[in-house]
Amino acid sequence: MAVDLDFLGDLDPDDSRQASQQIANLLRAAILTKKLPPGVKLPSQRDLADRFNVARETIKRAIEALRAERLIVSRQGSGIYVRAQTQRPVELRPLIEAAFEHPHVAIDFAGFSGETLRDAIAEALDMVRAGRSAPETIAVRVLICDMSVPMALPALATTGADDPAVRKRAERITRRAIDGIIDQVQELADLGLVKSATAEVRMHGIAPSFKLYMFNGREAFFGFYPVVTRDVTIGGESVEIFDLMGRDATLFHYAVDDDEASHGTQFVESARLWFDSVWNSIAREYRS
Repeated sequence: MAVDLDFLGDLDPDDSRQASQQIANLLRAAILTKKLPPGVKLPSQRDLADRFNVARETIKRAIEALRAERLIVSRQGSGIYVRAQTQRPVELRPLIEAAFEHPHVAIDFAGFSGETLRDAIAEALDMVRAGRSAPETIAVRVLICDMSVPMALPALATTGADDPAVRKRAERITRRAIDGIIDQVQELADLGLVKSATAEVRMHGIAPSFKLYMFNGREAFFGFYPVVTRDVTIGGESVEIFDLMGRDATLFHYAVDDDEASHGTQFVESARLWFDSVWNSIAREYRS
C-alpha cells in the first residue's frame, strides 16, 4: 500500500540548493512541527525516493544530514526513527529550581549563546515573582564567545573559513539570549523581590566547543557541542554553514559529595577553577 507523504511538500525546481538539501529541510520541518512526531518511524528510503522522484543516494545524503543533527536514530533491523525529543533543557529546570531553594543562589554558565539557560531559568524566576520561592540573593555569571572577532565556529561549510556575516548572525542570536537573562534578573532587583539580584556577562575569544552550567558551586552540567552542516538565511540568501547544536548536546551531571577525591567533587572543583581563571583573565565585559 502506498504511503501518503503529501504533507512533506515538494521540491522547488527554482531552488539552487541540491535536492538532498531540500529534502533534508522538508523532513526537518516535518519533525520540528511534529508532523513526524518523536518516536515515529521515518518513511523508507524507497518511499522517499519515489515521493521526490530522486535516486536512493540522494535520500541517503538527506538522511545523513538529519542524523548529524541528532534528529533521527537508526535501529538495527527496524529502520530509522525520529529521535525522542531531548529533555535536557527541561532537566535543567529542576536543578535550577533546587538551587533557588537556597537563600543564596549562584549560577555560572559558559557556552555559545546562553539560549538554553535563558529558557531554563525563566520558570525559576517566575516562581520568585509569584512568591513561591524567596532567595535572599541571586548571582548569575555568564561567559560567552565574542562573535566580533574571528572564530573557528560557526563557519562557512564550503571552505571552513571564518565569515563576518555568519558571526553577525550568531551575535544577534547570542544578544537576544543574554539580554533576556539580564532583563529577567534585573527585574527582580527592580521590584525589590530579593535583597540582591545580579547578572554579569563577560566575553572571550575562545571558539565554542562545550557548554558548562554550575549551580551554587556544588553541581555541574557539562556537554560538548556537536558540529553540524545546515542551511541558514543570511541577507535574504541561503548559506550552508558549520554550526553548533547546543540544544542537542549530551549533558553529563556532576555533584560535590563528602568524598574530596570522588570524580564528581573533583570535576566540579576543576570546572570552577577553569571558569574563574577565564573570567579573571581574558574575558571582557559584555556591553548590550
